[in-house]
Amino acid sequence: MSEPTPSPATSFGSVADAYDRARPSYPDDAVAWLTGGGRAHVVELGAGTGKLTEVLHRAGHHVLATEPLLPMLARLGRNVPVPHAAAAAEAIPVRSRSVDVVACGQSFHWFDAELALPEIARVLRPGGVIALVWNTYDTSIPWVRRLRRLLDPASDRDGDLPTKALLESPYFGFVEEKRFRFWQSHTARSLEELARSVSHVATMPESTRERTLAEVASLYDGYGRGHDGMQLPWVTRTFRAVVRHQDLPPEPSHAPVDHDVDPPGLEHQAVTRPADRRPPEDPGMQLIDFR
Repeated sequence: MSEPTPSPATSFGSVADAYDRARPSYPDDAVAWLTGGGRAHVVELGAGTGKLTEVLHRAGHHVLATEPLLPMLARLGRNVPVPHAAAAAEAIPVRSRSVDVVACGQSFHWFDAELALPEIARVLRPGGVIALVWNTYDTSIPWVRRLRRLLDPASDRDGDLPTKALLESPYFGFVEEKRFRFWQSHTARSLEELARSVSHVATMPESTRERTLAEVASLYDGYGRGHDGMQLPWVTRTFRAVVRHQDLPPEPSHAPVDHDVDPPGLEHQAVTRPADRRPPEDPGMQLIDFR
């Protein structure tokens, strides 16, 4: 009997190393625009191996990185010296109105928006911002369009990102968008790892995956540039919106006050939430206090 194929949402656990080596980081100016001026208290959701986390940390922000997949979280813990926790966007282990920014790098489309958006709004301070960012292929270049069709044919519509839930949410105001461009250098090996790190490829049957990787290698042979390798163009799309607390449901009056966790103590600690509990806060939830 063949092993079950992983779902797209969980497939990254099996390719965490390839993801970490081959996926691009994010431009500093894009992250600066998302977070605004000054140092902020940031909760990052779906942090993966820490690509966005590292840029936030380098900019001087106080970051708590959360990620539900343990192989990804373990890699993040080795990459970036910030507090991190095993947690999902639908149940954030942080006190209400305690953070300035909730950041999601390449992850918002995996969330259950109906549960995650009120949770994100709950943990943001008045004036706080939800910040979404995706690195997308620059499909203005024909060979990049070919690469995208190989790696993720379902996303073959230019400009299609799952931000509709945010635009329609009563918990956030006007959504601003800004785009940034950069180039990423690839060798034949790193382009293969980039391909392996894509959920569509990771969930293919093995024979189909090998054919796809062979086509990626052929594309590299045609567009790589000798010792300079391949220069892959990306467009970083960023979105931000300010929280609107007035439409949140009221919180229970019995919210706990004695479960604070000092963020620096979380560097090697996974914080989890029982599956049968519901937000916003309850006595069984371990909470991080950013005050």
